Amino acid sequence: MKEKIRQMLEEALPLVDFDSDFLFSELDSLGVTTILMLLSDAYGITLDATDATPRNLRSLDSLARLVESKLNH
Repeated sequence: MKEKIRQMLEEALPLVDFDSDFLFSELDSLGVTTILMLLSDAYGITLDATDATPRNLRSLDSLARLVESKLNH
């Protein structure tokens, strides 16, 4: 799942370093919105502004955990 997320996000946001230790600091509001929309569409889950926390957007691992937690609910 992590690699699928990486590929999808790197295509949409080519200037973002997804290997950063703190991904959230690499993102502006448009980047955050893009990530939430792409993940929502790709996995059929609902993500909103309350999910756009530094903890959830810290890394690809945290994004994968967020998606998994939404899929399990």
